[in-house]
Amino acid sequence: MNYLNQLVEHGLFSLPAAIVQSDGGGISRLIEFDLQFLADAAFTAISVLVLYFLLSYLLFNPVRDFLKKRRERIAGELDEAASKLKSAGELKAEYEAKIKDIRIEADRILEDARKKAKAKEEEIINNARAEAARITQRASKEIELEKRKALDDAKQEIVSISALMAQKAIALSIDKKMHAELIANTLKEMGEGTWQG
Repeated sequence: MNYLNQLVEHGLFSLPAAIVQSDGGGISRLIEFDLQFLADAAFTAISVLVLYFLLSYLLFNPVRDFLKKRRERIAGELDEAASKLKSAGELKAEYEAKIKDIRIEADRILEDARKKAKAKEEEIINNARAEAARITQRASKEIELEKRKALDDAKQEIVSISALMAQKAIALSIDKKMHAELIANTLKEMGEGTWQG
């Protein structure tokens, strides 16, 4: 014990104030380090270690595992949410592109319909003009035919009248000079009346 006192006096070894108390000339002990104290201290230390390992095995490890699994689950859910968000963004971009393509296709279809309608309109107008030209040409031909027919009828009438006059001339037995004047006058009269109408 003197050795311990010497160590404490020279400052080489310090004990807590609760264990060692100085009383003027020497050190008195509050706690005695005997075999019983050391056995109790060792038992307490072993009990604390056993309790620590038991709690670690029964409580801390399951809690750590639970927290680890929870972290992994949360990380998985975050990854899944990020994946779904990315997928939704890609899907949105895809649908926007499809909508744009549909609008372009609709514009193209409308433009084609306008062009076809314009072409059909021009075709109808051209057909109507061609039909009008055919009708006009047919009418002109019919007019020409009617004109020729009228001329032919007039000629036939002139021939009939001339034949009739010739018969009258023969019947009257007039001379040739008078006969020629009569025919000329008749033709002249008929020509003015026929051609003026």
